[in-house]
Amino acid sequence: MPDFPMLIDGALVAGAAELPVLNPATEQVVAVAARADAAQIDAAVAAAKRAFPAWAARSFAERAAVITAIADAIEAGRDELARLLTLEQGKPIPQAQWEVAGAVGMLRYYASVELPVEEIEDGPQRRVEIHRRPLGVVAAIVPWNFPLVMVATKIGAALITGNTVVAKPAATTPLTTLRLGALVRDLVPAGVLNIVADANDLGNVLTGHPDVRKISFTGSSATGRKVMATAADDLKRITLELGGNDAAIVLNDVEPEKVVPALFQSAFINSGQVCSAIKRVYVESEAYDAIVDGLAALARDAVVGNGLEQGVQFGPVQNRDQYRRVRALLDDARAQGTVVAGGDVPEGPGYFIPLTVVRDIEDGARLVDEEQFGPVLPVIRVQDAEDALRRANASPYGLGGSVWSSDAKRAAAIAARLDSGTAWVNKHLDYGPTVQFGGAKASGIGVEFGVEGLREFTQAHVVNIAK
Repeated sequence: MPDFPMLIDGALVAGAAELPVLNPATEQVVAVAARADAAQIDAAVAAAKRAFPAWAARSFAERAAVITAIADAIEAGRDELARLLTLEQGKPIPQAQWEVAGAVGMLRYYASVELPVEEIEDGPQRRVEIHRRPLGVVAAIVPWNFPLVMVATKIGAALITGNTVVAKPAATTPLTTLRLGALVRDLVPAGVLNIVADANDLGNVLTGHPDVRKISFTGSSATGRKVMATAADDLKRITLELGGNDAAIVLNDVEPEKVVPALFQSAFINSGQVCSAIKRVYVESEAYDAIVDGLAALARDAVVGNGLEQGVQFGPVQNRDQYRRVRALLDDARAQGTVVAGGDVPEGPGYFIPLTVVRDIEDGARLVDEEQFGPVLPVIRVQDAEDALRRANASPYGLGGSVWSSDAKRAAAIAARLDSGTAWVNKHLDYGPTVQFGGAKASGIGVEFGVEGLREFTQAHVVNIAK
């Protein structure tokens, strides 16, 4: 049995093969995880299907008690999980601890939210109600940037609404999720929660399985399109939270010393590996130099290194493929703009890229037009707010965006015209379990979080009663 087995039908099982997992800070093997084959994916789905009727028949209170127990188990194992998260994902320990706490918070939130019967009409001739019914087996596919909090979000929403789950973490960050399976094995009825891992080769087996009725996927837009195509064969329900190229629009009237730290954190947190992080900054001319200089100064002072080391603020890029992609974007940016901080990638082990700020760059450069998902930020000079808004909305992505100004009312009017799922004013990356989150255009379909996110795991069932 490997140190990190899978959870299938209430049992911890070895995989058909093994999956070595690297520490992105050292490029050394952290541990070996169980790796499923197609037959084990089938077994997990079959277990979830068998468990569904009894789980769906449980009361809200009974399901909430199980989800609360999962949250308690994560909280009790927070130190182990945080260290494991840093080892496989690369983020500094304090950020890993924050993610563990976020997973606990998400589960506790969903354990508190019940979808009541909605009365939409009660007249002399009829009474009409909308009931929310579970869908069945949910495939929860999780990304590598926030593996624990994202799997907790999907598990919580699916289980509280009466569904059963087969969860699959990313191939480069399976350890924390598999460890979660071991922690909760005795807390969840057999088959209700199953956790499998692959080498990024069996996603289509899970998403195309005829007994999966809902797919909750977080990842790239390219993979999201494949998931959507697979789901179309039998009209599975889908939620797709995909890539983003979030724009921050900074107006001339800002006070740079106030907004620069917030812009910096919103762009570089988790080394830029956040779907809704600021990926491009459009600044009106009068404020441009001050914003660029402020961002560059913070980038030069940032401590990048192994997330296990004290004082490290930013970890490595999580995996080799993404590291190579970000380096290619950086090389292109040197030819398209001016690097004013960072840019010199160190030799040696680890997927480290220094926090980098690029100025005097324009739309059309790869770093501006594509989602970098790494610690390299372009800052673009614009003529005015209308110019910035036009450029921001020209992207095929539409996850989030923000407007920064000393005049909040003016900024809000501009933010209302951003073609994105979320628009912030004088902040970015502010979300929580009660506020729905989803993308426009190529950034996704459906929403997560909040009551609206919960409804995505249900089928509306109209009951129309004659009087």
